[in-house]
Amino acid sequence: MMPKLAAFPKAYMHALCKDGTMKLIQWIELAATLEIDGLEFYAGFLEMADESAWPGFRYEVERRGMTIPMLCCSPDFTHPDEPFRNTEIAKQRVWIDMIHKLGGQYCRVLSGQRRPELSTEQGIMLAADCIEQCLPYAADRGVTLIIENHYKDDFWQYPEFAQKMDVFCDLVSAVNHPNFGVNYDPSNAYLAGDDPLELLRRVSDRVVTMHASDRYLIEGTLEDLRAEEGGAAGYAKRLRHGEIGKGLNDYDAIFTELRRVGFDGWISIEDGVDGIDQLRRSVEFLKKKIAQHFPSQAHRS
Repeated sequence: MMPKLAAFPKAYMHALCKDGTMKLIQWIELAATLEIDGLEFYAGFLEMADESAWPGFRYEVERRGMTIPMLCCSPDFTHPDEPFRNTEIAKQRVWIDMIHKLGGQYCRVLSGQRRPELSTEQGIMLAADCIEQCLPYAADRGVTLIIENHYKDDFWQYPEFAQKMDVFCDLVSAVNHPNFGVNYDPSNAYLAGDDPLELLRRVSDRVVTMHASDRYLIEGTLEDLRAEEGGAAGYAKRLRHGEIGKGLNDYDAIFTELRRVGFDGWISIEDGVDGIDQLRRSVEFLKKKIAQHFPSQAHRS
């Protein structure tokens, strides 16, 4: 087996999640022209609020020769209030049901917000406890929970609690379950001021899915970026999303490490912020790199 490609509608999130100016069927039809294996769905798509519509979306994707392997969602498990955390656990279970009914296997979890009053030990304890409470529910439905080295949900006041590499690795180590793994995003490591390859090497044996994205500097150097971020909240102004293969990430090194540990999971493309043509070029770049580093069988063309 070799990795399969999925795509996430990065350029169309506002249209799909806020003003409804794009319908999911339009995204599905557009993505089908990319000749990829699957689509990553987002729990916040407006049309996903109607549970009765879920089977229809699965049908529309599958009849075009794709599947829905992954669901992107953002639980906040580090809130100090237990009733709040219980509500987040209940939401996560709904999302587990959602991806199960969509025919997928992977459902994202996060740690939660990095609240100023929260110590590292408290945050890891709270997040790990909530994730562990969700795992039996996921396992019963054949779903694997995947934690991402994330930056910040659009609706959060604070950045991701486990944004920094050391905290993220400690949280991953704190949860040991066959239905739990890592969704690796190399670009988010830059936002944390970390080396994405060092992070990958520390968790590569736990990586089951990946977000393929790229970032580039519009000015200055990586050293300037580190000084500007300083571990503070917020996106660095000098850093931008870019076409995959043209930014800061070393995909040869990334795929070499993933091949070393026998990775054969899904790679979901979080790109195309400048439109479908950019996304199409990113697809072609990744297909070539997968064929180069995972040559056991030809990738779908």
